[in-house]
Amino acid sequence: MIKLGDPRSLGLPAPEARLRFDTELQEIGGGPRRRLLMVDDEPAFELSFYCGTCPLLFRRLEGAREKLSLEIVQEQLTGALDDPDDDRVIDAFGALLPEGEYLPLLLGVEPRLVVPGQEGDYFSGEQVTTWGIDQFWGLPEHPHTPYYRTFETAVDADAHLYEFVVPMVPPTWNERKRVEEYVALMKQGTVPTAVAISTLDVCQPAHDLGDDPSVHWGLTHFLLDGHHKLEAAATAGRPVRLLSLLTLGESLAEAQDCARLPALRARPRSVRATST
Repeated sequence: MIKLGDPRSLGLPAPEARLRFDTELQEIGGGPRRRLLMVDDEPAFELSFYCGTCPLLFRRLEGAREKLSLEIVQEQLTGALDDPDDDRVIDAFGALLPEGEYLPLLLGVEPRLVVPGQEGDYFSGEQVTTWGIDQFWGLPEHPHTPYYRTFETAVDADAHLYEFVVPMVPPTWNERKRVEEYVALMKQGTVPTAVAISTLDVCQPAHDLGDDPSVHWGLTHFLLDGHHKLEAAATAGRPVRLLSLLTLGESLAEAQDCARLPALRARPRSVRATST
């Protein structure tokens, strides 16, 4: 399922917001500047480079060490949220975000936990097929965190949408008892709701480096609330709802690309067909 909210202005001025996007300053000649998601003024995730030709990236850094759940809306999020424009939830999480334009998306997701380098890993699978391995390290990119894969579908013959949910802290930090409680609730039919700040990065290699030089649309949800819920859903094979607050100003995508997301996300799931 997918429900689209109205684009809206959310957030606080950058110095006051717990989350913000930034670019790391480097000395002249020091190479590309890193694009970052900051938490409490510390680098939490390194994101895809601004050039749009480098591989899609979300890499956990030392600043990603706590969850950003809000007690004020926990009761409301225990079950399935029905309205992507729910002001109480959006306003509560909006107070964590940097000032900007956001598109609320309410998605149904069935998460699958992926460990980097193991089966189903995007970075050692589909990304290598398009970009090859990193030319300096001789290895695939590494996100430095387990993450969830939730959806993918064709954009067109030359482009594919990949969706990820990225926890602020690894699932091994979750409380076992709470995960088990959510597993039990889900088996009884409860569909809880998680909340994320999201980016859409559209990346295309400048040269044919791999076997499938296609365009990758990366819809990446950085989890604010719902770490136990996502792990429980992956464990039990059950769905959750995800309220995505998609940043329009900080995504590496044109306005018309973001506008296509609801229709793309409503398509049937399909994997990328390659000749390899």
